[in-house]
Amino acid sequence: MNYTQNQKISQITPSTLIIGIDIAKDKHVARAQDDRGIEFGKRLIFENRIHGFQRLLDWVEQHRKKNDKNHVIFGVEPTGHYWLNLAYFLRAKGYDFVLVNPMHVKKTKELDDNSPTKNDTKDARVISQLIKDGRYSVPNLLEGIYAELREGVKVRDQLIKQLMIIEGRIQNHIQRYFPEFFDVFGDWEGKAAFCTLKMFPFPSQIIGMEPEEILLKWKPYVQRGVGIKRATKLVRTAQKSIGIQIGLQFAEHEMKFLLAQYELYKEQLEQLDQDIEALVETIPGAKEMIRISGLGTTTVALFFAEVGDIKKYSHPQQIVNLAGLSLREHSSGKFKGQSRISKRGRSRLLRALYLAIRPLVAHNDTFKALHSYYTKRPDKPLKKQQSLIALCCKLIRVLFVIGQKQCEFDGTKLLRGLPQLDSLQAA
Repeated sequence: MNYTQNQKISQITPSTLIIGIDIAKDKHVARAQDDRGIEFGKRLIFENRIHGFQRLLDWVEQHRKKNDKNHVIFGVEPTGHYWLNLAYFLRAKGYDFVLVNPMHVKKTKELDDNSPTKNDTKDARVISQLIKDGRYSVPNLLEGIYAELREGVKVRDQLIKQLMIIEGRIQNHIQRYFPEFFDVFGDWEGKAAFCTLKMFPFPSQIIGMEPEEILLKWKPYVQRGVGIKRATKLVRTAQKSIGIQIGLQFAEHEMKFLLAQYELYKEQLEQLDQDIEALVETIPGAKEMIRISGLGTTTVALFFAEVGDIKKYSHPQQIVNLAGLSLREHSSGKFKGQSRISKRGRSRLLRALYLAIRPLVAHNDTFKALHSYYTKRPDKPLKKQQSLIALCCKLIRVLFVIGQKQCEFDGTKLLRGLPQLDSLQAA
């Protein structure tokens, strides 16, 4: 399916049967019409099960033969994750499957009956009408290694989220029962600090110990970096602690459980990163991307997990739009509004690109020079944030070319044509 508006409209012909489907958790509603908006038959309510999907295909086949149609296009309003099963099923059967923006459905539901009424039957009709007008998008349903990568990245995000929650709960525990802990240790994740939280997390347990005894308990886990001075400081700090002195029995259980969960999530995250790295290196062009100074394996993995196969895109602007980095403008008559990025795209891809461009600007000579040029050029200099967004788009174009041609990154090509950077380019 093509992406430009005219081509979308041109694919809806008099021989096309349009099926609009309103998605729900258990039961979906489908309605059929032609390219002029004339509806065929009554609605179909089918279950989100294999027999329901087969019933939908039988119903569609009846309308196709009865109305002499040779092309069928299915469209849905994406509701949560419930549409994915139907999407992969229909795609496997060889049907065209498209998505309609939920905001478009909300804003156009009153065009037919001038009523704000909302129900599944009406929504299915509105969806099919939007498809008729070419107001749809083709979903990026990943397959093979790219689908595996997207699932792996999703699991990685979940693990990182859980780690952040556990870290917050551990710090909350320390602040309640031993708030002076950070006067002794700069970070609770350090080896000596971690051992202390595991073996004697409360001041009442530390007060009855000698510094030599504490040092002896640290030795199996910490080979160097801490000594008798740190142990002595810990004992003295515990003696002056204002930490809570009640409920210590189950508070100790809580700390043990939290530390065990933290270690488990860290181990799972390390294993997952290794698996993702091994998977990414098998993708054409990934190794060349990773060799760019300042660009890590995780960023490349996130990029492919959201974009999929680079060869399915004909122009890097499609990926720019997918990331929500395309510009939007608000102007009228003589009023000229400020241009901003639309942010209407895959938020995870936008976040990955933004987090990637900052180390690139810091450590990559090419992007550092471009950032300096954008912010200091005599004609219309950009603010630092604007420059970073512009460089995100530049990074997309670099990754697009490398993914298409599997070539090495050449920074001089990015600097070509900029007179202010002639000296750097020559160097």
